[in-house]
Amino acid sequence: MAKVTLGKKACSVNPLKMSQPIGGALAFMGLRGAMPLLHGSQGCTSFGLVLFVRHFKEAIPLQTTAMSEVATVLGGYENVEQAILNIHKRAKPEIIGICSTGVTETKGDDVEGFIKLVRENHPEVKDLPIVYVSTPDFKDAFQDGWEKTVARIVDVLVEAPKTQTRRDPARVNVLPGCHMTPGDIDELRTIIEDFGLEPAFLPDLGGSLDGHIPDEFTPTTIGGIGVEDVAAMGYASWTIAIGAQMRRAAEAMQRKTGMPFRVFERLCGLAPNDEFMAFLSEISGRPVPLKYRRQRGQLVDAMLDGHFHIGGRKLAIGAEPDLLYDVGSLLHEMGAHIDAAVTTTQSPVLERLPAEDVLIGDLEDLEKLAGDKGCDLLVTHSHGRQAATRLNIPFYRVGIPMFDRLGAGHQTTVGYRGTRTLIFSVSNLIIEDHENNHEPTPETWRDGGHAANSVIAH
Repeated sequence: MAKVTLGKKACSVNPLKMSQPIGGALAFMGLRGAMPLLHGSQGCTSFGLVLFVRHFKEAIPLQTTAMSEVATVLGGYENVEQAILNIHKRAKPEIIGICSTGVTETKGDDVEGFIKLVRENHPEVKDLPIVYVSTPDFKDAFQDGWEKTVARIVDVLVEAPKTQTRRDPARVNVLPGCHMTPGDIDELRTIIEDFGLEPAFLPDLGGSLDGHIPDEFTPTTIGGIGVEDVAAMGYASWTIAIGAQMRRAAEAMQRKTGMPFRVFERLCGLAPNDEFMAFLSEISGRPVPLKYRRQRGQLVDAMLDGHFHIGGRKLAIGAEPDLLYDVGSLLHEMGAHIDAAVTTTQSPVLERLPAEDVLIGDLEDLEKLAGDKGCDLLVTHSHGRQAATRLNIPFYRVGIPMFDRLGAGHQTTVGYRGTRTLIFSVSNLIIEDHENNHEPTPETWRDGGHAANSVIAH
């Protein structure tokens, strides 16, 4: 059992953590025709916008209430009102998702009250779905903002079924955590559909940020789950939550609809996917398709091949809690030792990580721990690249942001295939590092020959 400690530094150096509001905004981007709106200064929104554009390499819909110093002191009703009306008039969204920021939370704006007044004073937005989430960026982290937002969407938009007998046994709800990429969601969608089930993903980044090009420009999200589909989620037979962070949303769904749920804290690895396949077989009444039996065999073979390279490695990993637990546990099962683990916020899975300690800190902490403990593999997002260069060790990128490589949105680590791909990618990095730094060359042969002759001469 890992011991979780909180860093005591006065400031963050090379931050690992990202803020709650952008976690909430990304969750809203999984809804069709959505316009996320950050209630705060323009800078709060611009930083998040740049981060997402660099990561996904796509046009990102994100607006701001543009709070000035005066508006912050006097209250932000007029800014919220103007933002909602402008977005409704120009973007024609199906839903507006509002996330608070630190400055407006400190002031104490009653945003729910603001929304009520806007509806009363402007009949044209009376029926426009507007969801507000409290996500102050002076506490918690990216994963918490996503978690709160999905739970809030469930509370506001999902309709309670009038009768339990109307449940459709073929329909399942899937609540993916923020550590899942659009590629992960597409892989899960295929797996679930192969069991004859009809999955509804909330949020569905696989439909909105998967890199497809629309027929014409739209200022809102260009895919994802529709508001009417979210409302109908109460008539499914099961809710599947991926990641411990989604337990809160699954419990909200159960309270609202009486629907049973199952939380899968990991979907990267052999045993977690065996458990997932068995569950899908149970609720669908169908045997596991032969293609997944073959994929399982391929994964076992990949684990056998990869453990020669990953086994014995000293791993330094920094990520959001669910991603840290998922990828870190898989590499531990491949024989790596987690000697340095840094994360962003509290989570019940951290204590179950196969490591001695987990630090809630930044990438400077991760680099120091990796150097002190002699780690020879670094896993984190793109801001860890300088640390890997200084440590002169292989670097595998996971999580957000990943701005110095293409295909971040399609990186897949779930299912048998995703796990196999991860094993091959990490193993190949280690092989390349060994060839570049340790393989004999004519120069080392010559040095070795001189050394040997010197010894013989003496």
